[in-house]
Amino acid sequence: MDLRRPLWRSGVGALLALAALLPAAAQEPRVVTMIVPYPAGGIGDILPRAMADVLGQQTGRSFVVDNKPGATQTIGARLAAGAKPDGATIFFGSVTSLAINPSVKKDLPYDAIKDFEPIALTFVAPQYLLARRDLPANSVRELIELARRMPGKLNYASIGPASSVHLAAELLKTMAGVDITHVPYTGSAPAVRDTIAGHVDFTLTAGGMSYATQAKVLGVTSATRTSAAPDAPAIAETLPGYEATVWFGFLAPAGTPKEIIGKLNAAALQGARSPEFGKRMKDLGYNLIPGSAEEMAAMLKAELARWAPIVKSTGAKID
Repeated sequence: MDLRRPLWRSGVGALLALAALLPAAAQEPRVVTMIVPYPAGGIGDILPRAMADVLGQQTGRSFVVDNKPGATQTIGARLAAGAKPDGATIFFGSVTSLAINPSVKKDLPYDAIKDFEPIALTFVAPQYLLARRDLPANSVRELIELARRMPGKLNYASIGPASSVHLAAELLKTMAGVDITHVPYTGSAPAVRDTIAGHVDFTLTAGGMSYATQAKVLGVTSATRTSAAPDAPAIAETLPGYEATVWFGFLAPAGTPKEIIGKLNAAALQGARSPEFGKRMKDLGYNLIPGSAEEMAAMLKAELARWAPIVKSTGAKID
């Protein structure tokens, strides 16, 4: 009787049992879906696609962008929060979906803190006030003066109610004491397109300098002027204390193994250090600020606390 055969079989059985107990990080999916809560074509789509290429190069896996726009990014965030936490799904979050929506949306179908595992904060940028070329105002001061002479007649495009663009514009209106009509769109691409076409008077967009030859750039929402556009005055030069920057980062569904989070963070950091990638982002007007998952978690809590009183003061709400 050959005693080696049953021992061999029992050995295989032990290995199979051990494999079943291995952490999810050892069984990472080859294809990762990147849920992007923006329509295709705008800056909210360009940035994650650029990072998807970087992550793919760094990990040898395929990162596929799945655009799920609508409801001020709530649709995409809800889908990502409810996804299986196995590393097959990550989310492209922003100041809007993670720091503003919790204050403006009633019965939000996700929790920005409890439902996500931060991976890395990646992009931060000011917004540029982009006006149609034939608008009879060549500065933020002149825009405010025009709005005072024509209360309720001027309008601006946003990427949706209570979005970062909406709140930045409402903050400007409140601080300047003017009445300007809000025209919500479903994303930055159509909002910018209609501004350039002259259908609306102005909008705010992080990619504003990309359109400087097609429209007027009247100002920037950072506290001071930026190195990318030193000739664009900070809105704070006209309205002291004004500031409204935007940021983006990647997260995974809560419960995703720390091994996977760590590997994705490392890949994002390595990719961000690429001179080519850095130049591409700078040309778009973005600064790269990659850091640890823990740093992103701390920043997210701070941003939630910062935007809540601003939302309250503007009265922005979405049922």
